[in-house]
Amino acid sequence: MMIWLSRAVRFGLPLFISAIFLDSLRYKFTDAPETRVIFGRLDDWAASLGAPGLFDHTGLFSQYVIGSAELIASALLLIGFIPAFRRFQVLGSALGLAIMSGAISFHLFTPLGIDPNSDGGGLFVAACLVWLSCLTLLTLKRQEALALGCGLLRAIIPTSR
Repeated sequence: MMIWLSRAVRFGLPLFISAIFLDSLRYKFTDAPETRVIFGRLDDWAASLGAPGLFDHTGLFSQYVIGSAELIASALLLIGFIPAFRRFQVLGSALGLAIMSGAISFHLFTPLGIDPNSDGGGLFVAACLVWLSCLTLLTLKRQEALALGCGLLRAIIPTSR
């Protein structure tokens, strides 16, 4: 029973995360009114702190940049179903966790708030569920994540010989 549940979670979580990310792209990439409200409010907040344009259409954290990162995370998660590319799910989960950490932080600590589009907080709840899913997937794949992290460290930090 536990083996079946573990397999279902390992299969279901990447699909769930990818589905949420890919569904959000239709709003981000089409400049939907809901997206304009969110990123407009964030850009106004950034401008009040002396960083105008940060969330604008051409900004560092524009809807297109965030959407592209979500697309890449989804691709990594889905490619990770191929046995030879299992580690890609670790990368996709880590990227998804970073994206959703930012989203949750902006909802909680900026004027954006939890319910910017009057949807009952659905967008915020989805961000929290994706964040938890990414964290769970990284926890389940912690050995692969550790091996990948060690490999990256070896590539970045030279060893003395």
